[in-house]
Amino acid sequence: MSTTSTRTSTTASTPVSTPDSTPASTPASTGTSIGTAARSFDPVLVGRRECDAWAAYYRREWVPFLRAAIGMVDAGFGMGRRRTLLGAWYVLRANQVWAPYPDNDPDGAREQMRRFYALVFGDGHPHLDPVRAARLEVEWWRVHRMDQHAADVTEDQLTAALVDLYGYVYQVPDTTVHGAARLRVEAMDCSDRWVAAGCDLADPLLARERRLLVASYAALRDAIDRV
Repeated sequence: MSTTSTRTSTTASTPVSTPDSTPASTPASTGTSIGTAARSFDPVLVGRRECDAWAAYYRREWVPFLRAAIGMVDAGFGMGRRRTLLGAWYVLRANQVWAPYPDNDPDGAREQMRRFYALVFGDGHPHLDPVRAARLEVEWWRVHRMDQHAADVTEDQLTAALVDLYGYVYQVPDTTVHGAARLRVEAMDCSDRWVAAGCDLADPLLARERRLLVASYAALRDAIDRV
């Protein structure tokens, strides 16, 4: 599962996922090279855990973030206890070095996500280049942060960054995951408004964000199942 945030050398956005130029995703032909566990994830569980991770990230509550990341990695990739715990740790560290604004560490975030995707590669995903996957992951963090702080970034650009990531990691045609990406962008918008309103865990915006993330992962799972 893609994790949460992204940026080049500056801004803060939602991660649990940066060069300015990232290679386009490779359209997949069969999708059979990706592990069974990653293709059969539970959209409800993954969406809920990602919502928990985003909320903890913006509240800078790193222990709850790590708990959410463990649940997200376990539900999303099914790599076994050791790899799951280690992978969640890398996701945590990536988000921690990404979080400061404007002085974050994009290279450090990419390196932590490279380590995460190296675990995924070693668990039955032979098509995956961890360096490329990490770049695509942190690229959407970057675009989201730009969207938070610059009016000239569009939702289409953020959607395209997610489509590139999904297409590559899950080896599916880009056109099939556009709907999933768009729903996740809507969830980010809810998250941004929730942050602006004060990060209250009882805010209805958080519940809407959770529903959108579940819907996004359901659409992603449907796209994967059709390959």
